[in-house]
Amino acid sequence: MDLCGPCGESLFRAQTIWNCIVEKREEAGMTDDEKKSTPPPQSRRVVHTVYVVDGARTPFLKARGKPGPFSAANLAVGAGRHLLARQSFEPGDIDEVILGCVMPGPDEANIARVAALRLGIRKETPAWTVQRNCASGMQALDSAAQSIAHGRANLVLAGGVEAMSHAPVLLAEPMVAWLAAWYKAKGLGARAKVLRSLRPAYLKPVIALLRGLTDPVVGLSMGQTAEIIAHRFGIEREQMNAYAMRSHQRLAAAQDAGYFNEIETLYDTSGHYFDADDGLRHDTSMASLDKLRPVFDRPFGNVTAGNSAQVTDGAAMLLLASEQAVKKWQLPVLGRIVDSHWAGLDPAQMGLGPVHAMTPLLKRHKLKLDDIDTWEINEAFAAQVLANIEAWKDYHYCRNELHTTLAMGELDQERLNVDGGGVSLGHPVGASGARIVLHLLRVLERTGARRGMASLCIGGGQGGAMLLERE
Repeated sequence: MDLCGPCGESLFRAQTIWNCIVEKREEAGMTDDEKKSTPPPQSRRVVHTVYVVDGARTPFLKARGKPGPFSAANLAVGAGRHLLARQSFEPGDIDEVILGCVMPGPDEANIARVAALRLGIRKETPAWTVQRNCASGMQALDSAAQSIAHGRANLVLAGGVEAMSHAPVLLAEPMVAWLAAWYKAKGLGARAKVLRSLRPAYLKPVIALLRGLTDPVVGLSMGQTAEIIAHRFGIEREQMNAYAMRSHQRLAAAQDAGYFNEIETLYDTSGHYFDADDGLRHDTSMASLDKLRPVFDRPFGNVTAGNSAQVTDGAAMLLLASEQAVKKWQLPVLGRIVDSHWAGLDPAQMGLGPVHAMTPLLKRHKLKLDDIDTWEINEAFAAQVLANIEAWKDYHYCRNELHTTLAMGELDQERLNVDGGGVSLGHPVGASGARIVLHLLRVLERTGARRGMASLCIGGGQGGAMLLERE
């Protein structure tokens, strides 16, 4: 058993400090009563290794102007059913279920519990849902890893799901108040009075998806924050479009090569099946991307629908296990979660969250950029990924914002999102964090590489990152 990470280091430092205090107090001639009244230090806790043993996801299905064929709960069950069916243990052996989801439907309160029961996991098994905007799926994995690391669980089903095409359309507050008055009114006269107070403006709906993609503190949409950081680092429209085209090209090549074996086929109630991410545009070209108008900063901006992530439905589920569980059920190991880090920053520049989360991880483990074999940085916007690359090259940004003595260096883009990303296959916000971790491990397995880093920017001004390794 190994004691690792910041928790272990902090406990070690606490123990060392405590020993020094004890020695000094003894030297000062403390009485036995004084010694007894002094609380003992926190005992050192063993941190167990956390393994990822398997994972599956649904195809990512692009929203096409109306609710898609699957609810969030159905997507989660679709990914989890195939995953559990091929295991050597029973669903009842799972100790905990954790799912990330940002916008569950009205019948999906605590969607993790809904999915767990539908998957045949015993009713005694706890299940809970987490929400950290775009990184909800990664937060679920991190929470699961903590449960295993500290001996609270041996097997955890964790991941994320989002049915963005099913995002609710809400009534505005004036309409809600009017309805309350309507139901309270008694008799024809009272109801006629309430009816006369109805105004057409009350009927204007609140589009939850648009509200959810707008920061309520700084009043900026996520696309506007992408424009801000693109301007900060001088990223031009041509660079964004070239990155977007490459994302589609890489996804097309990966699909042709059969590299997405983590995808499980879905079947709807009409007999249709879905077996691949359907946001890919084979005909994407610089010419076609150049024709698109800016969406978030009209008419002068550079961020368009073509160089932004697609609105998408999808789910990704992973099985995390302790060493004890791996041995007990002879589970294959896909990789292990070494460490994770969460960071905060200005919400108006939330797209730079990945470098704020990844830099401390690299420093903590004494790693350089070239020590990472494969990177998965979620493609919320082409501009956002490119800005992170530029930030690491910028001495002043690294020194002033990331608190390093030198620039971090240049990330090798041949190792970044090698099979495409959110721009080409979509970004179902609750699921993407789990998807990039799962696919990163599959890439490491396929290439025989050892170490990878997955990261996302997070609406509201945060970043999340996870360091993974294969033996």
